[in-house]
Amino acid sequence: MPQSLSKVYVHITFSTKKRLPLIDEFINERLWEYLGGICKGLECNPIQIGGHHDHVHILCLLSKKITQIKLLEEIKKQSSKWIKTIDSKYHKFYWQDGYGIFSVNPSEIEIVVNYIKNQAEHHQKRNFQDELLAFLKKYNMEYDERYLWD
Repeated sequence: MPQSLSKVYVHITFSTKKRLPLIDEFINERLWEYLGGICKGLECNPIQIGGHHDHVHILCLLSKKITQIKLLEEIKKQSSKWIKTIDSKYHKFYWQDGYGIFSVNPSEIEIVVNYIKNQAEHHQKRNFQDELLAFLKKYNMEYDERYLWD
């Protein structure tokens, strides 16, 4: 094939260090926009970004020019540095080391978009831990629970 074709949608989720509820009303919308800007800068077209007090969700189209680990490294590094400049209450803001990145079937994009848009409502019924365990089960992923929550 004389050309390289790629269309890989990914749903990324990661949390604040120790899952502290540091993503408040003062910062959340600006954070979603900033995360989208990072994705755009890495040629990973953002489709929907959102989250809740202690974690974020990013649905984007993965660029064929970047690895998953590099995308996550840049998103977390750049956004953590930026948040610290917003207000002194964020000076100790950090992301947790780990993350989840899951492929998304193009036919399910709208489902994931609506899921991310409705995080506040969703988390009135289910916390981040239960949410992550559901993702891991859905994707039949092997994991060691000792390392999920620290």
